[in-house]
Amino acid sequence: MSFTKKVSQGVMGAALGLSLIGGGTFAYFSDSVETQNTFAAGTLDLGLNPSTVVNISNIKPGDEIYREFTLENNGTLDIGKVLLDTSYTVDDAQLDGKANQDDLAKHIKVTIMYNTSSSTNTVVETTLHDLQTKQPDLTQIDNLAGPYPDGIPAGEKEKIFVLFEFVDNGEDQNQFQGDKLKVDWTFNAEQTDPAYHDDTDPDNN
Repeated sequence: MSFTKKVSQGVMGAALGLSLIGGGTFAYFSDSVETQNTFAAGTLDLGLNPSTVVNISNIKPGDEIYREFTLENNGTLDIGKVLLDTSYTVDDAQLDGKANQDDLAKHIKVTIMYNTSSSTNTVVETTLHDLQTKQPDLTQIDNLAGPYPDGIPAGEKEKIFVLFEFVDNGEDQNQFQGDKLKVDWTFNAEQTDPAYHDDTDPDNN
């Protein structure tokens, strides 16, 4: 066999081997897409207008003071509850110790009402003294099934009405002359109950 023929057979054998080796592979098109997902926390932002609910002097037994204020949801999340915390101090003007014996706050009746679309709803009616041991939800509404929280949707406002009364008990209340009652109210907003939120469901069910 000539040298040329041997070389030709060798080249053909090598090409056949390569074709057998490459026969199990193939080329194909491909594509991919990347998504960037973000979880941004919403905000609870409770506003109060005006910032001072009541500031009055020279009250006497039998006086009634009516005030209105607005709770504003300036955040991006619905507020489910607005809980009220109460604390106070009494300045005993006469320094006779009677302020500790008969707390002026026991003689101040507080009625807080929440405004609904049809009427006002009494949230709490008690003395200022007893209110410090309670934490009422100012957005709570009473219905036939019992009280339930209504809350404040994001961007909405709710008006609250308050009636303070210096109760005249028909007895000598001279020990309270000149006393000052300093009341601190703290409004605590809480979010609505956690729930699964599905943006693909138009009803968010």
